[in-house]
Amino acid sequence: MISRIDLRGTQGDPRQALPRAELDVAAAAERVRPLCEDVRHRGVEALVELTERFDGVRLTDIRVPKDAIEAALDGLDPAVRAALEESIRRARAVHRDQRRTDHTTRVVPGGTVTERWIPVDRVGLYVPGGRAVYPSSVVMNVVPAQEAGVRSLAVTSPPQSAFGGLPHPTILAACALLGVDEVYAVGGAQAIAMFAYGAGPCERADMVTGPGNIWVAAAKRLLKGVIGIDAEAGPTEIAILADATANPDYVAADLISQAEHDVVAASVLVTPDEALAEAVTDRLAARVAATKHGDRVREALSGPQSGIVLVDDLDHGLAVVNAYAAEHLEVMTADAAACAARVRNAGAIFVGDFSPVSLGDYAAGSNHVLPTGGCACHTGGLSVQTFLRGVHVVEYDREALTDVAHHVIALANAEDLPAHGEAVAARTDPA
Repeated sequence: MISRIDLRGTQGDPRQALPRAELDVAAAAERVRPLCEDVRHRGVEALVELTERFDGVRLTDIRVPKDAIEAALDGLDPAVRAALEESIRRARAVHRDQRRTDHTTRVVPGGTVTERWIPVDRVGLYVPGGRAVYPSSVVMNVVPAQEAGVRSLAVTSPPQSAFGGLPHPTILAACALLGVDEVYAVGGAQAIAMFAYGAGPCERADMVTGPGNIWVAAAKRLLKGVIGIDAEAGPTEIAILADATANPDYVAADLISQAEHDVVAASVLVTPDEALAEAVTDRLAARVAATKHGDRVREALSGPQSGIVLVDDLDHGLAVVNAYAAEHLEVMTADAAACAARVRNAGAIFVGDFSPVSLGDYAAGSNHVLPTGGCACHTGGLSVQTFLRGVHVVEYDREALTDVAHHVIALANAEDLPAHGEAVAARTDPA
C-alpha cells in the first residue's frame, strides 16, 4: 500500500530521493490563461459561462444574497456552530498576538526612520470546494485579515448544484459567524481572475489568499503582479519524524488523516526504526479498510508522493525532514520538544503524541493555510503579517541631511548617478 525508501548509509542532499507529488503548474498556467483573459474582458458574463462549464451551475448572480448567508447560520447544526465559534476564538487569540506596532529609530539627531505597518486595503479570500467542505478555511483566511485591520474583504467558494448554486451552507454559516457578508459563488481559476480584475459587484482586490487545486495555483502564478498572492498551494502533505517510542497506531491514523484530503495528498513517515515501519504498515492496512474514504486514502498512500523513509538515526532523520520541508511536520520521538527545536523547515510543527495535525486544522489556534511542495524552506504560513506592509517613513531636518550629504554624493557618483547627488546638494550647498 505504501512504498519504502531506504536512505540508510547515504549521504548528501536527499531531496531527489524523497517522495513528492508531480505537478506542472507552468503548463496549467497556460491552460488557464484564456479563462483569466476572458474574465478580464467580459467580467460577469464570462464568470457565468465558466461556472456552468466547470461546476454545472448556471448562476443568475455571482454574489451570494445576505439572506442566504443568514439562513445558513440559522440552519447550522448547534454542535458545528459551537465548534466553529471555539475555533474562531482560539484563532483570534493567536493571531491578535501577531499584530505589529510602528517603531521609530532615531538614526542621528534630526533624522528618523519610522516603520509603519499598513494593512492591505482589500483582499479576496478563496475557500476551496470539491471532495470536502472547508468552513475551517474560512476561519483561517478571515481571522488574520481581520486582525491585521484589512478594511474590505470578500470570500469566494465554488457553487454547489446540490445547494441551489450557492457555496456549501456550512461555509456560508462560517462567513456569518465572522461578520463577512460579501461572498461570491465562484471557484477555480476564474475566481482568482475575478479578484485580480474585478467583475460586476466584485471590486478588484489587492491580494488573494487561500488554498485551492492546481488550477487555482496556476491562476495565482499567472496573475501574480496583477494581484498579490500568499502562495501557490499544492497538494496537502504530512511528514512524521518518529523513533521506536512512537505509537504506531497514532502514526498510521495521522498518515491516513492527511491522505483523506485527496488522491494526490502526500503522507510520509521518516524513521530510523524498521520495527516501527513494519508496525505502521500493518496498522495502515487495518485502518484504511475501516475508514470512510478508504479508496481515496489507499490511492494517496500508494502514490509516488507518499512513503516510509528509513534513516540511520534521528540526526539523519532531521536532515531529511529539513530537506523535505513539509507543510505539516509531526515529531513523535523520545524527546519530542528538543527534537522539534532543531527543525528549521516546516509550515507548522506538531510536537508529541497529543498534537496531531487534525488539531491544527481546526482548533489549535494556529493557521492551517501553509506552504506546500517544499516551499516551507523559504515561506511561512498565512498570518497577520501576510496582510501587512512595512512602510519606511523617512524624516530628516536640514542639519541631519547636511551632515550626511557628502556620503550620499560620493555613493551617487560611484554609481554614475550624479543627479542623485545634485538633489542633495541643491538643499545643502551654500547659496
